[in-house]
Amino acid sequence: MSRSDRPRTRALGGIFFRCEDPAATRAWYEQHLGLKVDAYGTNFAWRDRHEPERIGRTQWSPFKQGTDYFGDPEQQFMINYRVDDLDALLEQMRQQGVEIVGDVQVESYGKFAHVIDGDGRRIELWEPVDEVYQEMVDGETD
Repeated sequence: MSRSDRPRTRALGGIFFRCEDPAATRAWYEQHLGLKVDAYGTNFAWRDRHEPERIGRTQWSPFKQGTDYFGDPEQQFMINYRVDDLDALLEQMRQQGVEIVGDVQVESYGKFAHVIDGDGRRIELWEPVDEVYQEMVDGETD
């Protein structure tokens, strides 16, 4: 399989970080940086460089300090990567000895998996269903 045929990371899907008070953190960013926030944070829309008609989104979300979503309690942030063909990518990673955490989670707006990177951090992989995610975001702004 050539490098261009392999499943790949397309973009950042999200930046997630721990904080003492997510609501206060969201409010601070809304007040001082003008982010339009909701109960999860906010998202940034962008266009794919290779497919300009394709709109993608990157989620920004503060989480409670005690969340177990990041795995290790010492891990203060987690990055979500938007990927093509999550199942093929996970199989490729398994063959390369990468630690995969838990099962693939399937939601209407995409499939998610967690893996451990080379430095021991949990990262999230997301194969989005952009049309559904776009409808969800549009519904929040109405």
